[in-house]
Amino acid sequence: MYQIEVKDIYKSFKDVHAVRGISFAIHPGEFVALLGPNGAGKTTTVEMMEGLKHPDSGEILLQGKSWQKHEKDLRSIIGLSLQETRFSEKLTVFETLCLFASFFRLGEKRVDEIIDLTGLESKRKSMVGTLSGGQRQRLALGVALLNTPQILFLDEPTTGLDPHSRLDLWNILKKLKDEGKTTLILTTHYMEEAESLCDRIIIIDEGKILKEGRLEDLLDENSRNLDELFINLTGKALRENGNVIL
Repeated sequence: MYQIEVKDIYKSFKDVHAVRGISFAIHPGEFVALLGPNGAGKTTTVEMMEGLKHPDSGEILLQGKSWQKHEKDLRSIIGLSLQETRFSEKLTVFETLCLFASFFRLGEKRVDEIIDLTGLESKRKSMVGTLSGGQRQRLALGVALLNTPQILFLDEPTTGLDPHSRLDLWNILKKLKDEGKTTLILTTHYMEEAESLCDRIIIIDEGKILKEGRLEDLLDENSRNLDELFINLTGKALRENGNVIL
């Protein structure tokens, strides 16, 4: 059974056709990057996979189950980490994780495991308001991992982080990948992030899939790396800060 199946989905907002017939499948334990310029339809696609939006037509299945019939079951197996997650700045790192752990009826043992995994032990008693950007993103990832999700959605998790903080997050994700128990869907504007972390690349523009597959199978003499492939397919380049230039 596939972990995720996306079958010919369409989604429009008034006169904007955001997603136009996208289909793909993801195996258990696979790390997949969903790439595309701003406005390509990737965020809408991911939000439908997360159950936050419903397709106008087509079908999305997680472990063979649909959001319409199995929402409660599916909420228990996914984890989400957004580009910017806001927590109460008056709580400590430990208190924040305990709060979210209580939603899943998890105790301090799991909180301790997450603090160790995310390298936040030295910040255990620190107020969230005192954390750096990289530490906040590690906390957000920790919250997403509390329930040991089988499917993890990360929306541009390292945007705006310095190279050291970005590498810290990569190392956490590589540990998860090595364990083979988590399926990851990653959106990112950093080509090297997709290359470093993901088994497969899906490039979207104007609501359609332009290319998908393992990176080594997608490259040719005209596209020697992921940056060149992206530019050749979309006609657009991505700056380091995530802005699109034509």
